[in-house]
Amino acid sequence: MTPKVQVHLWSALRRHTDGQEMVEVTASTTGQMLAALRSEYPGLGPVIDAGVSVAIDGRIYATSLTQTVGPENEIYLMQRLKGG
Repeated sequence: MTPKVQVHLWSALRRHTDGQEMVEVTASTTGQMLAALRSEYPGLGPVIDAGVSVAIDGRIYATSLTQTVGPENEIYLMQRLKGG
C-alpha cells in the first residue's frame, strides 16, 4: 500500500491549495509525489513543470524523481535553487 505523505508548500503556492500550507498526497517516491500534486492540485502543475526542488528531512533533491518518501519524512516543496 502506498503511504500518504505530507508536503509543505511555500506561500505563493497556497493559492492553488485553498490556502493550505501543507497538503497530503499518496506517494512513495518524489516522482510519484510530484505527479500526485499535479493531479490533485492542477494549479501547481505549471510551477512543478518550471522546476522545483524537494527537501526531505533537510536534504535538498533538485532532480531526483526516485528518492523514497514516507509519512515519517518532513517534506518541503521549494523553488528550484540555482547556483551562480
